[in-house]
Amino acid sequence: MATLVKTPSGTWKAVIRKTGWPTTSKTFRTKRDAEDWSRRTEDEMVRGVFIERSSSERMTLEKALNRYLLEVSPTKAPKTAKSEAGSAKTLIARLGKYSLAALSSDIIADYRDARLSEKTRRGTLTSNNSVRLELALLSHLFTVAIQEWRIGLPSNPVSNFRKPSPGQGRDRRLSAEEEHRLLAAVNGHSNPMLGWIVRIALETGMRSSEISGLRRHQVDLDRRIVRLSLTKNGDTRTVPLSLSATALFRQALAHPIRPIDCNLVFFGEPGRDGKRRPYAFTKRWGTLKKTLGLHDLHFHDLRHEAVSRLVEGGLSDQEVSAISGHKSMQMLRRYTHLRAEDLVGRLDRIERVKAQLG
Repeated sequence: MATLVKTPSGTWKAVIRKTGWPTTSKTFRTKRDAEDWSRRTEDEMVRGVFIERSSSERMTLEKALNRYLLEVSPTKAPKTAKSEAGSAKTLIARLGKYSLAALSSDIIADYRDARLSEKTRRGTLTSNNSVRLELALLSHLFTVAIQEWRIGLPSNPVSNFRKPSPGQGRDRRLSAEEEHRLLAAVNGHSNPMLGWIVRIALETGMRSSEISGLRRHQVDLDRRIVRLSLTKNGDTRTVPLSLSATALFRQALAHPIRPIDCNLVFFGEPGRDGKRRPYAFTKRWGTLKKTLGLHDLHFHDLRHEAVSRLVEGGLSDQEVSAISGHKSMQMLRRYTHLRAEDLVGRLDRIERVKAQLG
């Protein structure tokens, strides 16, 4: 039976001492609330489902996310950690004052709906993928809190409602005219590294972060391969190089202004601390797109283009996956968009073969 004690401040403290369970107490504004909590808690103890919730009631989402960013995010890829920091900022602004115990599935579902109806600075609605990333972070936070931090929570509230659909994958392809103008512009840039990076992306399908972070020892020109250790999915992979890609890397590694002590393939100017970091080309890429009128072209679209060309060249899904690093055939197919006119040409060749055999 619970013991109810009125405190000097006028509140009511309920204390439960039950064999086999740690002593549990909680303070309430009214005696009725204390009695209701006591009955519920003793009932949960009898049924063997009681969870000590005081830790989850004290910890706010803001405090939990800050701990997550400090302890968990650094174990992930830098790009993922940066993305999580942005998602955490949004979550804290809207839900940060809630305790973990108070964040129900209904509250989080309302957050989902509100986010999907918000407009970005560009005037477009917040993308499904942005909200999915925020919910994924929130879900993993609850998993870590329950399993590793031993925070008293009955379940993960994010697992109990519908998530936004992934949305339609991008199918942006470069036309021959666009590619001609793009390559002419990057090749004519004052820094040749921009041209090398763009052309290597089109030749290999590597991500921008994989290219910019390359060290010289990762590029083997004799065997015509690049060894990647830091990839988006965390796996290492070896990328074969075409003759064109090999020639581009040979030019980059022979860059006459390369400092002797710089191990980066594509390097920037020294920072305030004297250290050189990867060549930062994002701003230059954005300016160049505007100049060419290619506003809807993302750098990642070059990866789409490269992967599609590998498929169009006759490589199997397994061979393309080994080069691109896609873990599932489903994801690979989302990134592979064949031109209908190229498929028409293949159909015509099949018809010609049938006619010759017939």
